[in-house]
Amino acid sequence: MGNNSLFLIIKRMRTPMFVLVITFAISILGMVLIPGVDDQGKPYHLSFFDAFYFVSYMATTIGFGESPYAFTYPQKLWVGFCIYLTVIGWFYAIGSIVSLVQDKVLAAQIALANFQRKIRKMEEPFIIFVGYNTMTRQIIDRLAHNGIRSVVIEKNEEKVKALSLEDYAIEVPALVGDVRDPKVFKIAGIHKHNCRAVVSLFNDDVMNLHVALSAKLMNKHVMVVVEATQDEYGQNLSTIGADVVENPFKIVAKRVYLSLTSPSLLMIEQWLYGDPLVLRKKDRLPREGKYIVCGYGRMGTALEVGLRRAGIDYIFIEASPEKAAKARSGEKVIVGDADDKKILLKADIQEASCIIAATKDDLLNLSIIMAAKRINPDIYTIARENRMTDAVVFQAAKIDRVIMLESLMINKTYNVLARPLADRFIRLMAYRGEEWGEKVVKLLKEHINNNPETMETVIDEDHAYALSRLLREDGERTIPYNILYRRRDDWRLENRMLVLYIRRGEEEMLLPDPAMPIHLGDEVLLAGTKEAFEDVEYILENIYELHYVMQGSEHELSLARKLGFEE
Repeated sequence: MGNNSLFLIIKRMRTPMFVLVITFAISILGMVLIPGVDDQGKPYHLSFFDAFYFVSYMATTIGFGESPYAFTYPQKLWVGFCIYLTVIGWFYAIGSIVSLVQDKVLAAQIALANFQRKIRKMEEPFIIFVGYNTMTRQIIDRLAHNGIRSVVIEKNEEKVKALSLEDYAIEVPALVGDVRDPKVFKIAGIHKHNCRAVVSLFNDDVMNLHVALSAKLMNKHVMVVVEATQDEYGQNLSTIGADVVENPFKIVAKRVYLSLTSPSLLMIEQWLYGDPLVLRKKDRLPREGKYIVCGYGRMGTALEVGLRRAGIDYIFIEASPEKAAKARSGEKVIVGDADDKKILLKADIQEASCIIAATKDDLLNLSIIMAAKRINPDIYTIARENRMTDAVVFQAAKIDRVIMLESLMINKTYNVLARPLADRFIRLMAYRGEEWGEKVVKLLKEHINNNPETMETVIDEDHAYALSRLLREDGERTIPYNILYRRRDDWRLENRMLVLYIRRGEEEMLLPDPAMPIHLGDEVLLAGTKEAFEDVEYILENIYELHYVMQGSEHELSLARKLGFEE
């Protein structure tokens, strides 16, 4: 799949150029051989240069003088013939050029050459997205606002054209290609040292598996983030080394479980995904009563695990007898249409506390919710929304809780790529329980505010130049994390901030003691205010600010010279 644009141009223009050369050669030769008369009346023959000069402007202009002397009638007769001869040659050449410009093969080769040039020049870390759709578009946009570059591989040329019209903060090179061809990954730059990740979020688990396998074989160090909605494919992906395997249905089941058992943990998780640090009414699921789940597909089977773990009584309604037969507890499945009043009554909809419409058909889910509300107006309603384009309709339906799978995948993938420490914190805290979650929420609200921001950093020269240099030059010095809490305007005061998580090699610490010493290489997740993070950045990078918050005085010149900040 090399670049053949120059070869195609030469190949397509070979005949037109040959025609032009022949017409010019005939015209020039005739002008040289036909005698003329100079200004003295003597016979005169044009030189080849004079003939070439005359034919050149004759063939390309309208209205010209006879050079170097007025032509005789034989010369004029030949010139008249040459005018039509060269016009035919030029028309043929111009027509070939127009046809060449419109040629799709050449356009594809030129686009490929431009793409390859952009990849060669790209020195910043970048992420390869396989496929361009609603989810990847939003993820790329959010990454671009954080200064993270993206590259797209998309089979559909129309989608690539649509991408070129997007107003991203950073240019996003796109390649039209099929990822089943290994050369496509190589052209996209997977072999480059600054390629950080490959993301594949197809609805097709087989395609995601193929992408992950190809990516790992071509660059074992690249991070692979893929979607897998079936456990068998999830296991296969983990086996071949996929770093992050995302299952939107398990995310939904986990959130339902947390809402029933550990609402504080759910509040923290949603906050780390960008929501306010509050537990909204829609997040409070009823603890008592029966749950009716409509649809025993991939989402239904995941929900069954969560509901059983939470100790909730539940029953399924499934239209397909084949899917119903696969249920773990056959007596908990009713075969029938979930929007049928008789079926809902059979499932005791009057006494149920919650109904979950979990099918892959948005219109059916809306129909189920409407039918359930007509029978039991007080029932808590949850509906699965499969496509973001249906958001307006779901809002109008006044459903208590809408589960948008695409939105979940967007937030999850963005966190994995741009905020990996926050994503790891979410994974680890799931095992801590409600008591621990309440403690964290209380600390965040008391020490910061009701909606703290987060910051991730690494104690190294790229992110904490002054601090890392000080730790490296003065190995005996112990600097605690609470140094970062101090304010630059008054070192005796502390900013509203909290260290949430530290990863030190293989060791991971949640809510560490602020008196813990800082080590080189620490990866740190902080919660705080915007003003606090501005101070932290100065303290990490500037030796003068660091010295002030440590000593309460201006910097020592000797220390600055020792660390190379002063000549």
